[in-house]
Amino acid sequence: MQILGIIPARFASTRFPAKALATIDGKSMIQRVYEQATQAKKLSRVLIATDDDRIRTHVEAFGGTAIMTSPDHQSGTDRCFEALAKTEGTFAYVINIQGDEPFIQPSQIDRLAEVLDGSTELATLVKKIEDPETLFNPNSPKVLLTRQQQVLYFSRQPVPYLRGVAEADWLARHTFYKHIGIYAYRTDILAQITQLPVSALEKAEALEQLRWLENGYHIRAVVTQEDSHGVDTPEDLERVARKFL
Repeated sequence: MQILGIIPARFASTRFPAKALATIDGKSMIQRVYEQATQAKKLSRVLIATDDDRIRTHVEAFGGTAIMTSPDHQSGTDRCFEALAKTEGTFAYVINIQGDEPFIQPSQIDRLAEVLDGSTELATLVKKIEDPETLFNPNSPKVLLTRQQQVLYFSRQPVPYLRGVAEADWLARHTFYKHIGIYAYRTDILAQITQLPVSALEKAEALEQLRWLENGYHIRAVVTQEDSHGVDTPEDLERVARKFL
């Protein structure tokens, strides 16, 4: 089964402009993401989808593959679909690898790819929450799962609400999951979801994936023990670099 890994990388960013080109110990962030992704055993090919010639030139300079896409895309999902359409070959799935995860583990990508059996429409990673800071942080979306590990809902609030239990005891009384922002799309489903209008739940929570659930698509959740280390600000970059270098 052919699986295409796509790393969306736009130049503009409100909190951290040009972060794809930010240097981490001699290598750009986007190069580090690319090098990690190309180590995944289950990806047939890896490319970077960008909207800026500076990123494309840089990617080609370190030997990577870049596809130019529209600067008007509202999400990485839309950018992935355009890149897929411009890529030669037939792929059963696309895995969207965040361009601001310079230390993503290849094993995380392979773990997600393991459930891509042709019947899975969409899939993503989740991790058990271990600390109250993550549980109550609205910037760290939480995920509700069925017993079959299908996603019921994503929320910026802790879900479910534990009625009659002090918040300090929530983690001891229930298993909560955080969302790890890597997505797998069956290619026919990717074509469909990029045509959907913004949904009410998506507007309410500012979480794109709720649009898919609200329209009846199924998202398989894969539990990982490995965390995510995204970079949204220069301060995040310093923190992540200290952890891994």
